[in-house]
Amino acid sequence: MKASSSFLPALICIAAIISQLLQPRAAAESWPQFRGPGGDGIARAENVPAEFNEEKGVAWKTELPGRGWSSPVFDGTNLWMTTAIEKFPTEEERLARLRAAGEEEKKFKSRQVADRIDIAVLKVDYATGELLEEIKLATIDEPQTIHTFNSFASPTPVLDEGVLYAHFGTFGTYAIETATGEVKWHRKIELEHGVGPGSSPFIHDDLLILICDGVDQQFVAALEKSSGKDVWRTDRPEMRAPLGDQKKSYNTPVIAKGSDGREQLICMGAQWLVSYEPMTGEEIWRLDHGSGFSVVPRPVFSDKHQLLYLSTGFGKPVLLAVRVDGRGDITEKNKIMWREEKRIPAKPSPLLVGDELYVISDGGVASCFDALTGMHHWTERIDGNYSASPLFADGKIYFANQEGTVNVLRPGKTFDLIATNQLEGALMASPLAFDGALIIRSDTAIYRFSN
Repeated sequence: MKASSSFLPALICIAAIISQLLQPRAAAESWPQFRGPGGDGIARAENVPAEFNEEKGVAWKTELPGRGWSSPVFDGTNLWMTTAIEKFPTEEERLARLRAAGEEEKKFKSRQVADRIDIAVLKVDYATGELLEEIKLATIDEPQTIHTFNSFASPTPVLDEGVLYAHFGTFGTYAIETATGEVKWHRKIELEHGVGPGSSPFIHDDLLILICDGVDQQFVAALEKSSGKDVWRTDRPEMRAPLGDQKKSYNTPVIAKGSDGREQLICMGAQWLVSYEPMTGEEIWRLDHGSGFSVVPRPVFSDKHQLLYLSTGFGKPVLLAVRVDGRGDITEKNKIMWREEKRIPAKPSPLLVGDELYVISDGGVASCFDALTGMHHWTERIDGNYSASPLFADGKIYFANQEGTVNVLRPGKTFDLIATNQLEGALMASPLAFDGALIIRSDTAIYRFSN
């Protein structure tokens, strides 16, 4: 029977609704930066799977070109991440390069040498997993050596207003239009990282903030996000460490708002934890946290408790809870409310869920503390070695390790391991979660898991 013309608009509308319902469900929000919307590893998501593997719950798996430890970010439609396609020399050539560079022979085994790297940005369709674009940004001949544990694409990019800011440390910083893939601007800030780049970029208002704590120089820089032009640069406080290796750091900034309502840009580094005025780079306060260096864990801030939680990095990691209401040098002003020196991570960031603070050491020992007092609730070993930061999603905590295992815990004052999942490859990037989905990047692929 032929439909009358009066029913055609209604039929077209119904067909459109059915078509939308048949499409894969989109995520409820974006994931614009390292550790998510709040930079704290907290996902506002429901129906996130707890049990999955290479065969169970895989919506898709996509092999990725190159190598990179950066976590994916999400613009609401597509996932973005950085990578580096590497060309390596022979072992004989590698050793010759290290000798010519004046490296100590005892460090040869830990140094990674590349003849050439192509740095690029990858765009993956969230719904289907299709690799839509590989945007090559630059070819770098004989780049600085990095640690064998690191990659040439470790900093996580940041999304803001249709632009992806991809930072490769001294290898370059790029602003890329997500709609077209065109590079708006790029900069190269010369720096000797020592073991490779690690600090992820951070957006605050109209500024792109970069922590540049190298072996040769240490400073924080703010660029105009629309042009890449310098806005301010503030050198780090003087350090007592005699060697540049003990002055470098790889941290990512956070914003904290004190009880007075003033915003502070918190930039953790070697020896010093420093608070800056975000728009000018003027120092507000500084805290000498000890001899920690190569600091990787991103701090988290509790607005409720007005405390900043941080790990002091390599050396002997210490967990500190610091008040942010100081001025000047606060080292001797009783601003450290509590501290813990046992089983603290040098790489994974802390996770704050409600009134409990969770950490997992690099060697796989997880601990839970009362966030206000530091009272110890529990400590348990979870097998594996850990670099990725934990994720909280849908009432569960996800710990992903370098051996490809994702352990899932129920948060609380007692230890409750609810699932252990095994994937192929190494997991160095921190996971993401959206309504109905868990996103995990391995050293070779990216996965979407669903119930």
